[in-house]
Amino acid sequence: MKFIIGKEDLLNGIRIVERATSQKAVQPVLYNILIETLENNQIRLTATDLVLTVITTLDAQVQEAGKITLPAKKLNEIISKLNNDLVTIEAEEGSSNVSITCRKSKFDIIGISATEFPVDVFNYEIDESKCFDVELKPFLKGIRQAGFAAASYEVSNLLSGIVCDFNSGILEIASTDGNRLARVREKISSSVSEQTQLIIPSRTLNEFLKMSSFIDEESVKICKDKSTIILKSEKITTISRLLEGQFPRYNQLIPTESPKKAVVNVSQLIAALERVSVMVNDKTSIVKMHFADNELTLSADTPEAGKSEDTIDIEYTSEELMIAFNYRFVLEALRIIESEQVVIGLNAPLSATVLKPGNDEDFICLIMPVQIR
Repeated sequence: MKFIIGKEDLLNGIRIVERATSQKAVQPVLYNILIETLENNQIRLTATDLVLTVITTLDAQVQEAGKITLPAKKLNEIISKLNNDLVTIEAEEGSSNVSITCRKSKFDIIGISATEFPVDVFNYEIDESKCFDVELKPFLKGIRQAGFAAASYEVSNLLSGIVCDFNSGILEIASTDGNRLARVREKISSSVSEQTQLIIPSRTLNEFLKMSSFIDEESVKICKDKSTIILKSEKITTISRLLEGQFPRYNQLIPTESPKKAVVNVSQLIAALERVSVMVNDKTSIVKMHFADNELTLSADTPEAGKSEDTIDIEYTSEELMIAFNYRFVLEALRIIESEQVVIGLNAPLSATVLKPGNDEDFICLIMPVQIR
């Protein structure tokens, strides 16, 4: 195997696929990236942890065909430190020793034979009849806004997934961990022929979000094959297993009306929360919020450390209310709201609280309060 490729092109390719390498592999080859030469002067990089697989193709000058797997972390370190020039990668047939040269720099790196790489996780023949195109911009926005509330459990737990509902002209994305819920609706001009609901592991979509800056197209192809989902652009393919089961009927949990409403400046509330949270108990992360007479007073205390308090002006004329939250849940919701103001829908101290952007955007976040002791 021998090919020549631009340093930046190779580095970008490595950064795209290495997200799928295993962090705790039983098989050492799962720490590696599979590098294969293709026809038409291209190479293909593949990485997998057996749940998520990412593939990208890159233009290169292929001089000898071949394939090998190389450790992702070490390969990234080497390529990132090279001069911005052409890189030559070469390996003798049947050998696991690979030489990497760039100008006067040379590295010899030991890989693992490509025959040990689990090819069954990415050798998919895509059935175009099971695919539809979705505009990339609203899809990414939906993942970013509604995906943060997913649980961080094991990959088999339904609540660790993000539910994506593709309908004619509307994309609805939602996630919940049982303590909070986020949902967004985006208008799309999709080619989906019938309503399709997919429960995709949150890690899959979050990694797709991170690598999306390398996608040049305006839309992405989504294919469902049994329990597998494939997200495909021209040069990047993401393959992941789907989560199966009945996702909670989250829309039934969202109150249609809230008896008390507060309108708050988002940046002021974020700043106040960050100040007050200095004194939270690290085990509970509780911040109390007192709504009364167009003011919101936030407070936190830890017996062994001290207490904090901050007051900001808001629009609130309902009866006074004291309520408490895990402040991290509130902060995460506020940071993805694309509006100067947030409308907070309140009810009772232990009733679900609703956060909506002050503009007309169809985003909603539901947060369960905690009991004040």
